Amino acid sequence: MTSFEIWALKNRMLFYNLFTNVVGVWIVLLLSFRSISPPFYEIADFAHRVNLICIPAVFLFIVLLQIVYERPIRKFLNTLPPDHSDNANLIIKAKRRLLNAPFFIIGIDLAGWMTAAVVYFFLYSEFTAVPLAADRVFFQNSLVGLIISTATFFVIEQVLQKSLIPHFFPGGGLYMTPQTARIRISTRLIAFIVAVNLIPFLALLILVKGTIGTGLSAATLLDHVRSSVMTNSMIAISVGTCLTIIVSLNLSRPIKGIISALQHIHEGHLDGRVRVTTNDEIGYAGDVINEMTAGLKERQRMKQSLELAKEVQRRLLPQNAPQISGLDIAGVSRYCDETGGDYYDFLILNDPDGKKLGVVVGDVSDHGVHSALLMATARAFLRLRSSLPGGIDTIVSDVNHHLAVDTEDSGQFMTLFYLTIDLTKGTLSWVRAGHDPALCYDPATDKIVELKGEGIPLGIKEDFQYRVNQCAALSKDQLIVLSTDGVWEARNKDGEIFGKDRFYQVLRSNAGSSAATIIATMIDQVKEFQRGFKTEDDITMVVIKIENDDFVSKRQV
Repeated sequence: MTSFEIWALKNRMLFYNLFTNVVGVWIVLLLSFRSISPPFYEIADFAHRVNLICIPAVFLFIVLLQIVYERPIRKFLNTLPPDHSDNANLIIKAKRRLLNAPFFIIGIDLAGWMTAAVVYFFLYSEFTAVPLAADRVFFQNSLVGLIISTATFFVIEQVLQKSLIPHFFPGGGLYMTPQTARIRISTRLIAFIVAVNLIPFLALLILVKGTIGTGLSAATLLDHVRSSVMTNSMIAISVGTCLTIIVSLNLSRPIKGIISALQHIHEGHLDGRVRVTTNDEIGYAGDVINEMTAGLKERQRMKQSLELAKEVQRRLLPQNAPQISGLDIAGVSRYCDETGGDYYDFLILNDPDGKKLGVVVGDVSDHGVHSALLMATARAFLRLRSSLPGGIDTIVSDVNHHLAVDTEDSGQFMTLFYLTIDLTKGTLSWVRAGHDPALCYDPATDKIVELKGEGIPLGIKEDFQYRVNQCAALSKDQLIVLSTDGVWEARNKDGEIFGKDRFYQVLRSNAGSSAATIIATMIDQVKEFQRGFKTEDDITMVVIKIENDDFVSKRQV
């Protein structure tokens, strides 16, 4: 900003206040000359001398007090753009003075003219012998004070909204400024009622009072009353119209800003902000909308980040099941949030005793982003360690050691079931780390066997040593099922859980289907059971089906 622009900005409230005072004096003088009892010309010289002293004194009083009050505001404007680090106290003080300015300025205006009314009354009472002169000047100056103070209230508020507040509160927050008087909507309405009702009423009372003791004939008095009422009415209508326009602008401008911002939000544009220029209910609503918009923008950003995290995590899971002759393999993970803590993987292990397929299913405590991060860490540990020599008991023990160090004092842990199928001998080996047992279902005998074993969840005890469990009872059409508890612990709206009995029934009923069909049917049955109730846990399931005798014959070699 140029020096002149800053100077004009600093003196804007003072200029408009003086302008309003001049207009108010002119209105009262016009009413006086158009009243029933015209000015007392016999004391015109005395009145002129008193006016030359008193009116400039009132204006000087108003100017000096307003300049003193505005000193912090003027200092702030001298520092544009402000340095918030070095002038924090000045900025806070200037903001308070600015928001309280309408109340202070109308206070000094009213005080100045009411003081003048008392001084005029005393001087006219002491130094003139004209009847009614003292009363008239008292009422005239009182009326000046009322007209000026009410009009100034709206004019100064208009100046603040349009010119000054954007520099002091570029981001809004007027309502949160402490130790300030609120220009509430009710305050405006009260001032407006005073301006368009009370002041014209007082002017009418003065008009009626002027009819007393005039000594005029009835016809002449009626002509004077008609002329005075017409003048008062025109002035009242003009002032009321001007104030209506100002009040309308003071209220409609911020409301239009709010409506515009809400329309942009409705259209999905979250970059706009409400320009808050008042510390009333409308300004507070604007601040709330700005905070809401910022929250929505942050939420949208987080949602985009979660969608990206979801895509990244999806790619951490197997994109396709391994194709192994004699085995039908399928797996799936469904997260209740954008990200989750469930995990499954297929690993081809090279072992001195022969080629093996490793199948891993894990479940991190809780769900969400933090669980997804732990899941990704565990996956990296498992894949790296599984590529090195050692049995699955050693693999799980080493992974547990690293996770326990990472999750120390966090309260997080991970259950795991690590299963290997010896593709040469057709046997099973597994390590169970606090996870629900895998299942082996044989349709020929209709028996479901749980693959149990001892072991605590990963990340709890750093030096825990896990043990291998083995089974050699594989046969054609058998199903090996690994799952997380999100399947059988799924709840419906009545609080009932899906349960393992239903889980077993779905396995039995679909044992003749493919592995992928069994998983799809299981998930459909869970959804049907929940009847639209939101899933509260992640669901992961792996099904391995012994498909033909080619694989089974290998274990007999």
